Amino acid sequence: MLVLVAPGQGAQTPGFLTPWLDLPGAEEKLRQWSALIDLDLVRYGTEADEAEIRDTAVAQPLLVASALLSARQLFPSTGELTAAVGAVAGHSVGELAAAALAGVLTDEEALRLVRTRGLAMAEASAVTKTGMAALLGGDRDTSIAHLERLGLTPANVNGRTQIVAAGTMEQLEALAEDKPEGVRRVVPLKVAGAFHTHHMAPAVDALEAATKELAPRDPALPYVSNRDGQAVATGADVLARLVGQVANPVRWDLCMETFQSLGATALVELCPGGTLTGLAKRDLPGAGTLALKTPDQLDAARALVSEQSSTAG
Repeated sequence: MLVLVAPGQGAQTPGFLTPWLDLPGAEEKLRQWSALIDLDLVRYGTEADEAEIRDTAVAQPLLVASALLSARQLFPSTGELTAAVGAVAGHSVGELAAAALAGVLTDEEALRLVRTRGLAMAEASAVTKTGMAALLGGDRDTSIAHLERLGLTPANVNGRTQIVAAGTMEQLEALAEDKPEGVRRVVPLKVAGAFHTHHMAPAVDALEAATKELAPRDPALPYVSNRDGQAVATGADVLARLVGQVANPVRWDLCMETFQSLGATALVELCPGGTLTGLAKRDLPGAGTLALKTPDQLDAARALVSEQSSTAG
């Protein structure tokens, strides 16, 4: 069974969309989406430097657009996608791309919503100086308890041995001096604020207001939620979770447990892939993985999709 996943903030690198623009219709589609959300996705994906694309208001729409662009190249029709894919999920902002791939939202609805999300989270990040740091190594439960004692939030629980802490800069400085038992390193992340914590509460209100105009459809295939790793049955529930997730921890570890329980044998990570396939290699033993970084990997991805379809058949 094939799982299709979309990466979250931090996966973007300068110029990562450049080779994708050579594909038929790709640049035209990006320019249409750019006009829709009043953000030059082509420039940011090809010419902008690291500082520009680190901006939350830019990074989030850019990541959703790139995930959708690569997915539509891999699966030219909705029917092909739903026939080949056993489940979809996204990490943090990648959940909006996953919602579109599951048919809950249109691509255009997902992009308008992520534009609102990015702007609102950037504004919330400016209120208090906050940040995030990755903990490498250690035991999950021990680390979570240690973070809570320091007043930090385990904002991303990405696997058995990788947690991302979030909070004020003072709290993160305390963590660097007082690591949980077994943690090898604490690595500051290049993000604008403490995402998936109470610091993002103002963004929740903005996102909720934006969703009132939408009429979500029920997922056409299993949509696995960051909140608790559960497959969500209704479009209304998917939308409610997308809103609430902004201020709540991402439980990617539970998502991977669900992939395993569903019988996942392969995982394809959409552009700009790499992070989630790395986690899957550690926590989904035996499953084939492929990260779509450039169009050069599309043929390999198609071969993996075909192999999974043949096995399922």
